[in-house]
Amino acid sequence: MDFALSDEDRMLKDLVARFVREELLPLEPAVLEREAQGQGTLLTDDERAPLDLKSRELGLWGLDAPEDVGGSDLSEVSLVGVNEELGKTVAPYVLPPDSPNLRMLMATVNAEQRAQYLAPYAQGKAISAIGISEPGAGADPASMTTNAVKDGGHWVINGRKIWISRAAEADFTILMAVTDKAKGARGGISAFLVDKGTRGFNVLRRIPMIGGHFTYEVALEDCRLPESKLLGKEGQGFAPMQIRLSTRRLEMSCTCIGMAQRALDMMCEYAPQRVTFGVPLAERQTIQWWVADSAARIHACRLMAYDAAWKIDQGRDVRSEISMLKVFATEMAWDIIDKAMQTFGAMGMTKEVPLQLMAGTVRNMRIYDGPSEVHRWVVARKLLRLR
Repeated sequence: MDFALSDEDRMLKDLVARFVREELLPLEPAVLEREAQGQGTLLTDDERAPLDLKSRELGLWGLDAPEDVGGSDLSEVSLVGVNEELGKTVAPYVLPPDSPNLRMLMATVNAEQRAQYLAPYAQGKAISAIGISEPGAGADPASMTTNAVKDGGHWVINGRKIWISRAAEADFTILMAVTDKAKGARGGISAFLVDKGTRGFNVLRRIPMIGGHFTYEVALEDCRLPESKLLGKEGQGFAPMQIRLSTRRLEMSCTCIGMAQRALDMMCEYAPQRVTFGVPLAERQTIQWWVADSAARIHACRLMAYDAAWKIDQGRDVRSEISMLKVFATEMAWDIIDKAMQTFGAMGMTKEVPLQLMAGTVRNMRIYDGPSEVHRWVVARKLLRLR
């Protein structure tokens, strides 16, 4: 059993760390200022353009995309360190393309869709979104009511989706809909590709979220799609959707490791400097225990992440491991960031330091892609052998 990273993975992690340190961290003051003014955390076009140029020059695009569409075809293990390093900044930048939707496309596209959607997406030439959640059916895809009905050579979709990131900006949206109500999640859910500007795909509103984020609500009103927009096979959209969700949950957990490590580093830097009642905070037993416990939990979570990633690369079923990891990582990061805010005192409550944005982001993650309670339920039912 070898716990050492390969030279290639270590060098990649170091490269991303340098990119974060030199390119993203300098943008944090502007991001924090915009968020404090209620403008969200999104980077401006002027900020994003040089980042795109630099990250492309460094070979950081398409890391896990197939080689035949310009990617590097890296493993999930390779991406653990990448996402951990990206989690150490509140400057919101994703190395193109976004892996979760990429993995779903890789598992489902036909030859035509590979050229039209997967290739440009893998090359960073297109933005994607995914519509799964609905009002009243957020954490239970089996309760989905958005439906797609066959009409000659077209599909007609009606329904409503919510909590969609990038819905207004995306060049295409992967949309989940019921094609056979009787079968439900067991053969009755299909995936579709909806291009930007498609008639009947209506973005209703942008929803401000904590942590400076935004999501969207979308209404599908007689949205007509040609048969060629069916992604994968009819009625078999649930399994590829789970591929997407597992990828996102692993990615999210690695980001949490990065945020927790950043919070711990901030504690370790600040505690020796701050003196209270004549003694540095670093000499207080409470602070020492917070630091020690945080380091132990981050170490454990990192090992969990590499274990899950390795098993995915081996083709194993990791639904239980991913559920355990998401619960552990998000709750671990939430607690460590909270300890860091407590260590910083009043300064930890300001919008001049990144801790509050990190806290908001992690709090979102405890709900996104399945709340902690649902993941605990998944693990417990398997262990108890409940159907």
